[in-house]
Amino acid sequence: MPVAPDWLKVDMTTGSNHVPLDGLELGLDTFGDVNVAEDGTRLSYAQVIRNVVEQGVLADSLGVDFFGVGEHHRDDFAISAPEIVLAAIAARTERIHLGTAVTVLSSDEPVRVFERFATLDAISRGRAEIILGRGSFTESFPLFGFDLADYERLFEEKIDLLHALLAEGPVTWQGSTRAPLTEQHVYPKTESGSIRTWVGVGGSPESVVRAARYGFPLTLAIIGGAPARFAPYVDLFHRALAQLEQPDLPVAVHSPGFIADTDEEAADILWPHQKAMFDRIGAERGWGPMTRDQFEEEIRSGAQHTGSPETVARKIADTVRTLGIQRFDLKYAAGTIPHEQLMHAIELYGTVVIPRVRELLAQDPIEALSSGSESDRS
Repeated sequence: MPVAPDWLKVDMTTGSNHVPLDGLELGLDTFGDVNVAEDGTRLSYAQVIRNVVEQGVLADSLGVDFFGVGEHHRDDFAISAPEIVLAAIAARTERIHLGTAVTVLSSDEPVRVFERFATLDAISRGRAEIILGRGSFTESFPLFGFDLADYERLFEEKIDLLHALLAEGPVTWQGSTRAPLTEQHVYPKTESGSIRTWVGVGGSPESVVRAARYGFPLTLAIIGGAPARFAPYVDLFHRALAQLEQPDLPVAVHSPGFIADTDEEAADILWPHQKAMFDRIGAERGWGPMTRDQFEEEIRSGAQHTGSPETVARKIADTVRTLGIQRFDLKYAAGTIPHEQLMHAIELYGTVVIPRVRELLAQDPIEALSSGSESDRS
């Protein structure tokens, strides 16, 4: 992808307010972490997957807008085929939208991605969504025979092909990473003629501009530090859309958190699981161990949306106001937290946090630009 032109350079002093509050969506994400029973014994992969289905069904019953399931190919996560898990949830739900968090497109086949999601869209009666990304883990590359040296080229070519496939007409395409297509149709077609597709970004300006260039809504993964530092990327996205003569599109945020009855309980439950997960991944990537002070600081002023329902609602509302976003997805599962505690967190999110976020934002509304029909639910 070419370097962003000067008019798309990030000004780190700018902010953005682009969300109509009546269009705000509030969702949940999970990676299907392999967790433990209440007695501390490790659950089987099969039981974790079945539990995730139950979590999605509960979220639907409570009025949560979106349920996202991540894709990983390593021993601490149970879900490597998220579309199958989402199809199981779709068959038992009525309204919740269902998508990935994220689909690792670089090591996948765009034709098969379209076919799987078009099938999920049929089962769910139009509730399927795709969030495309390169993923923060790289196990899928050697597993499926890809070279990490081709990291950028694989994603750029595959997003280009999937963009063409999503139009649902005959596709003629040529690249260097797979065989060309000539006037090729891919099936099944969807009933609506489109699948809502986002691009997940961790903070690269070039990735933000790429999403705008293809006309895909943006999902920002804010997993550490203050959400306010991502405001320039939201602003960059909307400026890029305008300069590229694309319609204005929604922005979502994916951030970690956990909800319990009190602030102290939420932190005490999450802490050992969060530390174990962070330290395990950190050992692979050269990070130092997490301290309790660092953990508490992330809750106070960083990306952790953790605490009582009131505390979490206020922090989500603040993130929405600060960034001007159209959707907030809480990554509610972290490490080995037991299923029963995750279900209680989902219950609090749906019954207390979501209504309270909407109440707080109604009391102090943002004067915002419309983000267009893409942010409306069908």
